[in-house]
Amino acid sequence: MSEDGDDLKSNIKDLRDEIARLNNHRFIRIHNSTLRLVWFQFLRGLAFGFGSVVGASIVVSIVAFILNQIDFVPIVGDWAKQIAAEILSNTTRVETGE
Repeated sequence: MSEDGDDLKSNIKDLRDEIARLNNHRFIRIHNSTLRLVWFQFLRGLAFGFGSVVGASIVVSIVAFILNQIDFVPIVGDWAKQIAAEILSNTTRVETGE
């Protein structure tokens, strides 16, 4: 009977240690405070938005470059040239500050 009591005490001590370790975890500490949670989610949203814009810019640039290389198809080639000219004109406007 004493052996069962010792096992139970040991298990309870292990549980307390594990709960203390979990409570000190960074994730729990961030989510304990509403203000910290809001700030963390705000920064996360900024990072997600910035990454989306950069990723979309890269993809659009690659697609425009590929379409610009297609000169042998008359309809798609003319359309691609118009898109490339529009992108270049917008790029030069941004660089000159207009």
